[in-house]
Formats: sequence, structure tokens, C-alpha cells
Amino acid sequence: MNEDYLITPWEVKGEIDYRRLIENFGLSIFKKLPEEFYKEILFRRKIIFAHRDIERIFNAIKNKEKFVMMTGLMPTGKFHLGHTLIVKQMIFYQKLGAKIYIAVADLEAYNTRKQSLEKSRKIAEEYIANYFALGLKEENCDIYFQSKRSKDSKKSNAYYSLQNLFARYVSFNELKSVYGEITPGKILSSLLQASDMIHPQLPEFEGQCPVVIPVGIDQDPHLRVARDIIQKIKNPKFIQISSTYNLFLPGLKGGKMSASDPYSYISLDDSEKVIEEKIYKHAFSGGKPTAEEQRKFGGDPDIDVCFQYLRMLLEENDEKLEEIFKDYKSGKMLTRELKDYTIKKIKFFLTEHRKKIKDAKKIAKKFI
Repeated sequence: MNEDYLITPWEVKGEIDYRRLIENFGLSIFKKLPEEFYKEILFRRKIIFAHRDIERIFNAIKNKEKFVMMTGLMPTGKFHLGHTLIVKQMIFYQKLGAKIYIAVADLEAYNTRKQSLEKSRKIAEEYIANYFALGLKEENCDIYFQSKRSKDSKKSNAYYSLQNLFARYVSFNELKSVYGEITPGKILSSLLQASDMIHPQLPEFEGQCPVVIPVGIDQDPHLRVARDIIQKIKNPKFIQISSTYNLFLPGLKGGKMSASDPYSYISLDDSEKVIEEKIYKHAFSGGKPTAEEQRKFGGDPDIDVCFQYLRMLLEENDEKLEEIFKDYKSGKMLTRELKDYTIKKIKFFLTEHRKKIKDAKKIAKKFI
């Protein structure tokens, strides 16, 4: 990290060099995927670009053995398109037989962002409703708050005891080297995050089994701490966790989305008028200043935010995506036309989503 470039679980600043991070964090590139993984565009198009120990999950799926997909949500800000990348993975793994564990990080929000537990609970309800509206099934799904793990005292005690056991296996200097600036709140959050990731393997929950955790690269410090603890702890014994890493869906203005800037993201409750305004006025373009120049020199789809939204989320058809790429790059398609098409895809996506959100809110209340 330096003044212009920073990646922590709480802040991302500057242009992200994924290749450098793969090397620095010791991640692996996918060599070969099982056939069913190519059905998901996030894997097929390498939006999910790296992993640690994913082979355990491949083997569990192949042998129809128990496995868990664990993830968390930070209950701050609006639910937006960027969040759907992780939700798509929840749904994907659930269809392959995974038990889904979702931790609402309300204690982390309280300790590191000074947000009340009450506000976190209200925001979490919105997030969880969107999960179910997007296609997550309530069966085989465990959603909980860090502040109140379970009404079952045995499960709750096991979860919180694990956090305290882990304190023995990590030093202040180790945490400082992983996170940089350290506060008591961040130390407690780190140990509780480790408990979130590892506790599904306790006998009170699923027992020993492979666990995969899909994250953005900014959350890897939490994973490194948890993996180091697993290597050191002898009793109880755990299977090392697996993880995958997806690209960030870029903010409308380029770079990472910012919860403090509503014009950097598309919220799932934005009106059609607001969506049009955000795309037309704020979406970073790879086009040229004039239509004449673009016809002559073409645009750059690799830096165009609208094209990235189509590639990472909205356009399932590979042939159509390739056609748009070529037309935009050659100048046959103008920036306005690309924005028009993207708006059309967003509106269709949200229209279908909103048909399901009312019933999804009822399901979410069961978990809240």
C-alpha cells in the first residue's frame, strides 16, 4: 500500500493490479474447471480469476459429498448490482449441493464503522430479501447475525468459544502485517471472521467438510488469518478452507463502487429515470469524444463500464457479447448505442427481479 494505492477489507483506493495481487497473496490461477462450472459466466469468462485449494470442492461435488459455501455481508449502504456477483455464486453452489452459510457482519460494522446493531439489522433485511428474489432457496441455508449466532445454546456457545480459542494462535505483529493499522475492534472482528469461516466444520454444525468462500480480493486478509490459524490449531481439527476471487464490478465512474456516492452504482430499487440518468451522465465510456472519431477509430470496450456490466453480469449470450465487443471496437457501435443496450438489459433484469421481491421479503423475515 501507498498514498495512491490501498487494499484492505475496509477500504479500496486506486487502480487494482490483479496480476500483482495474485503473486503477492500467493493465489492460483484456474487450470481446468469441471464441466458444470462453464455454465456459469463468472467462471466461463474468468470474472472469478483465482483460487486457493478449490480442488477440494471439485472433488466433493464429483463424489456427491457434503460441502459448505460460506460468505458474509457487510450491512452498510444500499444493495446494488455489484453485490449480485457473490449472490450468483451462492445460487450456483447451492444448486450443486452446498449448504449455504451467510454471516451478517453486524459486530464488524459496529466495531470498525461505528454503525448501530439496529441499523445493521434493518439493512441486512433488505440484502437478504434481494438474495431470495435473485434465486437463493431458503432450504439448506443458514443466515445468522454475528451478534446473535443461534437460539440453540450449544451452537451459539461453540461459535463464540471458537473466536476465543483462536486468539492463542495469532500474534499482534501477525495481524499488523496483514491489516496494517490495527485497533482492538479490528482484532476482535478478525477473530470473529475466522470463526465465521471455520465454525461450519464444528460437530454442532456440519462436522468436518470442505468449505469454499468466494470473495473480492480486498477480503483476502481475513482468509489469510483464518488459514494460518487452521494450520496451527490441533484440537479441534479442521479441513483447510478453500477460496475463490472475483473481479470487482466497476463503479459507474470507473474504479470501485463507493457506498457514499449513489452515482457510482445501480441500486436494485433505482427507478427507470434514475437508471437512465446514471448511465447516460455518469457511466465511464471507452468511446471517443465525437461520433465521427468513434466511427473512424473505434472505442475501447475493455475500459468501458457499460461493456463490463454486460460481460460480468447482464449478457449471458457469449456470441452476442462478442458481437458487441467487435462492433464497439471497430466503431460500428457508438457509445450512446452501447449505453442504450445496457439500460435495456438493466431494466429487464430489474423488472424480473421486482416481480419476486415481495415474496422474498416474507422469506427474509423468517431469518431476521
